[in-house]
Amino acid sequence: MTEAALAATRSCRSCGAALERLFIDLGMSPPCEDFLTADRLHEPETFYPLDVRICDACLLVQLPAYVTPESIFREYAYFSSFSSSWIDHAERFVEEAIRRQGLGPTSSVVEVASNDGYLLQHVVRRGIPALGVEPARNIAAVAVERGIPTIDEFFGRTLADEIVARSGRADLVVANNVFAHIPDLNDFTAGLAALLAPAGLLSIEVAYLARLIDHNEFDTIYHEHFMYYTLLSAQAALARHGLRVQDVEELSTHGGSLRLWVIHDDDPRPSTPAVADLRAAEIAAGYGDPSGYAGFAERVAAVKRDLLAFLVDERRRGSRIAGYGAPGKANTLLNYCGIRTDLIDFLVDRNPYKHGRFTPGTHIPIHPPEHLDRERPDVILIMPWNLRDEIAGQLAHTRAWGARLVVAIPGLQVL
Repeated sequence: MTEAALAATRSCRSCGAALERLFIDLGMSPPCEDFLTADRLHEPETFYPLDVRICDACLLVQLPAYVTPESIFREYAYFSSFSSSWIDHAERFVEEAIRRQGLGPTSSVVEVASNDGYLLQHVVRRGIPALGVEPARNIAAVAVERGIPTIDEFFGRTLADEIVARSGRADLVVANNVFAHIPDLNDFTAGLAALLAPAGLLSIEVAYLARLIDHNEFDTIYHEHFMYYTLLSAQAALARHGLRVQDVEELSTHGGSLRLWVIHDDDPRPSTPAVADLRAAEIAAGYGDPSGYAGFAERVAAVKRDLLAFLVDERRRGSRIAGYGAPGKANTLLNYCGIRTDLIDFLVDRNPYKHGRFTPGTHIPIHPPEHLDRERPDVILIMPWNLRDEIAGQLAHTRAWGARLVVAIPGLQVL
C-alpha cells in the first residue's frame, strides 16, 4: 500500500477526522467470505490487518479501508434464507413496518442489500410493490428467480437518483444489516435520504457496538464490516444528511443489534423517549468519550486463551472436534486464535455454496450437516453463537452418541 493510500485509510469514514486511537488489533486475516476451492489450497492468500480504530471527533468505530467492496460483495457466500429464525425475524419486521407506515398496494418499498429476497418476499406476498438492490450478482439472481425485482448494483446517491427518476421516492426504505458494510458512508447515506419520500420511513438494523463490547463479540469484526455503531455515532452520521432517528429498539439479533426508525429531519413526527433514554444510557456507560472504549482487548485475549486451552486439552484426550456453521465470524475466530485442522477436524454448514470448500487462512474443510452423523465427533463448536438455541435444537440428536455442544463467546461454555 502506498503512503497516499495508507493515509486515506486513516481518515474517519463519517466526519473525515484523523483516525489515531486504536480500539482493538486482531492481527492479520484474509477476507472472511473467501472460501477456498481445493485447487486454491496451495496458492498464496492475501491477509489484511484487522486493526479497528475509533474517531475521537464523532466516536465512530471503524476498520480502515484495506479491502475494496468489489472484492468482497460481487460474489458473496452469505444467503439469508438458510436461517429459519432469520426468515421469521424478517416477517415480523415487515408486519411492524406495515403497521407503523400504513403500507398498502399503492405504497413503495425499496430494500438496500436485499440479499436473496428473504425479507421482500413477505412484502410481495402482501401485495405491496417492492424493489431490491443487491450488489452480489450470484445472490441477486436467486432473488429474481423468486419473483423479487432486484437491481444488482452497489447503492449510493447516483443509483438512488436513478430509482427515483424511474419510480419515485419510497414510502419505506429498508437498510437492515448493511449500514456497517459500506465503505463510502456519506455517499450511501445521501442516497438513502434522496430515496426516502418526504413522509417516508427508513429502517436501519445494525449490530450494536455496546453489546459487542459487553459480550466479547470480537468475531463480528471482519473486513466486510467497516463500521461499528452506537446510537451516538449513528445519529451523527445520519444528521449529516438531514436524517433523524425517530425511534430506536434493541434487538437480540447478531448478539445485540439496534433497529433505528429514521425520518427526514423536518418530518413533524417527534422522536420517542426511547431515543433520549438510550442516548443517555450510552453516555452514562462511557461511550460518549473515546476513553470509555478501553479494556476490550484484554477480555478478547482471555477468550482466545480459554478456547485454545479447551481444544488442546480435548485433543490430548483423543477427542474428535468439529464446528457447526461457517459464517464470516468463524473465520475471524479461527484466524485470530490460529485454529486449523490440528484442533478442528472439519466444519459443517447448511449453505451448499460452501460444501467442498475450505475456510480462508486456516483451510478447514466444510461439509453438509449430514457429515456430523457419519463422523460422530465428540465435541461440536457452534460458530454462529447468535443462533445457539436454534442450532442446539437441530443438534439435539447428537447427544445419543455423547457429543458435547460448545460456544466460545461471550465466554467458553459447554451447553
